[in-house]
Amino acid sequence: ESESPKPLNGASGGWVLEHARRLRIACGMADKEDVNTVWQDREIRFDVHPNQLQLRKGEFEIDSINAVEDTKGNNGEKGSLAITNLRLIWRSQRAARTNLSIGYNCVLSINIKTATSRLRGNTQALYVMTKYTDTKFEFIFTNLVRGSPRLFTTVQAVYRAYDTSKLYRDLKLRAAIIKDKALLLLPTEQVYNKMSGIWNLSSDQGNLGTFYITNVRVVWHANLAENFNVSMPYLQIKTIRIRDSKFGPALVIETSRESGGYILGFRIDPAERLQEIFQEITSLHKVYSVAPVFGVEFTVEDKPQPLSALTVESKADDVEIVGDDEPVDTFSAYYADTNKNADRDPVYHPDLGLAVERLRDGVTPKQLWSII
Repeated sequence: ESESPKPLNGASGGWVLEHARRLRIACGMADKEDVNTVWQDREIRFDVHPNQLQLRKGEFEIDSINAVEDTKGNNGEKGSLAITNLRLIWRSQRAARTNLSIGYNCVLSINIKTATSRLRGNTQALYVMTKYTDTKFEFIFTNLVRGSPRLFTTVQAVYRAYDTSKLYRDLKLRAAIIKDKALLLLPTEQVYNKMSGIWNLSSDQGNLGTFYITNVRVVWHANLAENFNVSMPYLQIKTIRIRDSKFGPALVIETSRESGGYILGFRIDPAERLQEIFQEITSLHKVYSVAPVFGVEFTVEDKPQPLSALTVESKADDVEIVGDDEPVDTFSAYYADTNKNADRDPVYHPDLGLAVERLRDGVTPKQLWSII
């Protein structure tokens, strides 16, 4: 077990968080899950099976740094940090099951501040503040290679690229995507079909507009109001069907639960044209599922030396780690409560039937369980 993270809302571990953690690993972190589900950029996972750290379709590694300490949860333990287009992956060199997967969609801020490392002493470190399922977690990573800014520059640059490319991944309503009746294309986006005379059936009378089918999304906008539009990435499309409506046969696109679970209908005349568009979107959706485009682009300015030129003989660190080896709850190690300096007095909680540490003001046991 890893020494672990500390959430930010004020629980210090204990019965509730320990059992929440076990339920999360047993239920929410199952190794068997739909391979088409994209969770890598939208979740934070602790100490998972190595299979969950493998790159999914469309995910690629941008950089890998071999000497990085997880200063917050595993201070004094060397590991490696992989930076992909979707997440940060930290692995302990000592135990493969001690690891972290931090999706960029959970990141609130990235800063460089001083931290106390058992391997480096007081040094500059990367602080990553995150939020997942209404719980805040703080991660601190220290580059063990002195004088190298690579950890700071790469992580910040990749996160900026992710944060500015959300139209590839997120459904957007009434966005600034149309200018002068033309779709503003994303980098690497290609328009495969543009069709006018498409009715959006979101209102009783319908709205006449224009349809765009590209390699990454489907877009519709009203002809009389360009800001009345919807951008649907294939990533968020759950099903595509032809169904009867009060306007006649309609193209119906249902989006994922994560994007709001919208059901959008479009009337397309004649019936032959409706069938053609249905087949085209269905085919492109299948192609995208095989090779998804998440929108994070990068170029390597300085090509690193080959591994053979950098390999050196492995030596044991001349460092003594002082401390006990008792297991610490993974969530509580990264949980952030900046105002807590000591354990609070225990009180009897009638809902739990137990004596527990007095909770921080505004926090309930239900909120603590919500991390699962």
